[in-house]
Amino acid sequence: MTEYRIDDLARAAGTTTRNVRGYQDRGLIPPPVRRGRIAIYGDEHLTKLRVINDLLARGFTMTHIGDFFKRVQTGGDIAESLGLREVVSAPWSQTATATVSADELYERLNTSDPKLLDELRGFGLIEPVGTDVPPAQYEIKDVETIEAYQRLLKIGVPLPYLLGMQAQLDEDMSLAATTLVTAGRRAITEGRFDGWIPEEGAESDWASKFLAELRSTGRVAAHNTLYRALDRELARQLDDYLSIARSRRESRGAE
Repeated sequence: MTEYRIDDLARAAGTTTRNVRGYQDRGLIPPPVRRGRIAIYGDEHLTKLRVINDLLARGFTMTHIGDFFKRVQTGGDIAESLGLREVVSAPWSQTATATVSADELYERLNTSDPKLLDELRGFGLIEPVGTDVPPAQYEIKDVETIEAYQRLLKIGVPLPYLLGMQAQLDEDMSLAATTLVTAGRRAITEGRFDGWIPEEGAESDWASKFLAELRSTGRVAAHNTLYRALDRELARQLDDYLSIARSRRESRGAE
């Protein structure tokens, strides 16, 4: 077995002595063997440090890595140990949030109607904070969308109309999400079987990379496809609108 002092271990693992001590304090690597005042590390320490570096590079948190080592030691589910469940279930949305008083929210939306607020909550746009009835504070879960609503409200578009639009968007986007995620599920099981769990090594690396790329590609493709569809639909409806306007003008001229 190769023996390392902390500087040599850190160099071999491609990390720093500070990180080695930090991982040791977290219990991610075992303490060294003491020979007087000298701390001696071995191959087990180097292996674990390389695993930690690899998992960090793949986007896992220190909490995930700690869980990984614990589950491996107790024979736990390797998919859970590698954090695949966390990767899959992590939210795709990355919207800015803000906590505001109830009065500020009412002012932003020009309403305190409980029914309308419940609809906003159902769409995942706001959430009451605490247990007060009525709520004293709200968390705005999607600041950008609420601010867009505010701009339309200021020019006279009623909130019930906006909520109707949001309901239709939710329905249509649910279909798009089903298409994307179902396609991803088929791709990951191609040539395998539904319920396949990757083993350690190359399979696990591929599965993690696939999930990360699916998220990235899904966001880009969904956004850009929506923008192209908006351009096409705007052009179509503008032509239809102007055609109706011309017909009405011609009818008035004939009269």
